[in-house]
Amino acid sequence: MRRAVCPGSFDPITNGHLDIVERAAKLFDEVVVAVGVNPSKNRLFEPEERKALVEQATAGLDNVRVLGFTGLIVDFCREVDAVAIVKGLRGSVDYEYELPMAQMNSHLTSVETVFLPGAVTNAFVSSSLIKEVAGMGGDVSGLVPDFVRDHLLARLAERRTTP
Repeated sequence: MRRAVCPGSFDPITNGHLDIVERAAKLFDEVVVAVGVNPSKNRLFEPEERKALVEQATAGLDNVRVLGFTGLIVDFCREVDAVAIVKGLRGSVDYEYELPMAQMNSHLTSVETVFLPGAVTNAFVSSSLIKEVAGMGGDVSGLVPDFVRDHLLARLAERRTTP
């Protein structure tokens, strides 16, 4: 079985992420979406919430499963017996950021990194930008699944009312 890992923080998952996962699912027998947990980083959603949102977003993909991970992605790939890490690229800035990581991962293990170009319609979409726009009252419909948008808006409203 040829298994790939699509890692990320997915805070929150976007339609750009889903595009990459769906396309990876056509290329590999199984895709493991690895939701990164880094206790030192402040995220909008807790790890289990992010994992649940990704599970719901990928529920229609039979060969996709979602797991959380901490530490090095190459160690996680060894644990799940993955042959590849799949990363989406929106443009040259992503490539310049991702290439050194891919080279380090190659140095550490035999797991290959596969870059998939993001769809032009998602080239500007990032979780950070989604949170910023939604936090300022902008409409993020069509950039994230509707249930993710609803969850995001509810969380942002909670944060505004919590002292």
